[in-house]
Amino acid sequence: MLTSVDPDVIRALGDPLRLQIVTLLARETLCTTHLVEETGAKQTNLSNHMKVLREAGLVETEPCGRFTYYKLRPDVLAGLSEQFAELAESARTAAENKRACP
Repeated sequence: MLTSVDPDVIRALGDPLRLQIVTLLARETLCTTHLVEETGAKQTNLSNHMKVLREAGLVETEPCGRFTYYKLRPDVLAGLSEQFAELAESARTAAENKRACP
């Protein structure tokens, strides 16, 4: 069954900095300080991007003392991958279906 791709997740991944953050978090769990160092973004800008990623359900937080660590939710990424695979399969079939013009 073809499901629709979550627009919040697509929007979240559509920004180059957020995609960079997701790529970094795919390698390891990082705190805000690490992400600032790795991306070169200002902390306030990074915090805004992390909020978007959290609200889209892509990352979760883990408090550790005065730091906040971020980690990816692989189940969300796997679900997105499955949805795109379904879309690709549907597109293969759709190439053979051509609606006649009236």
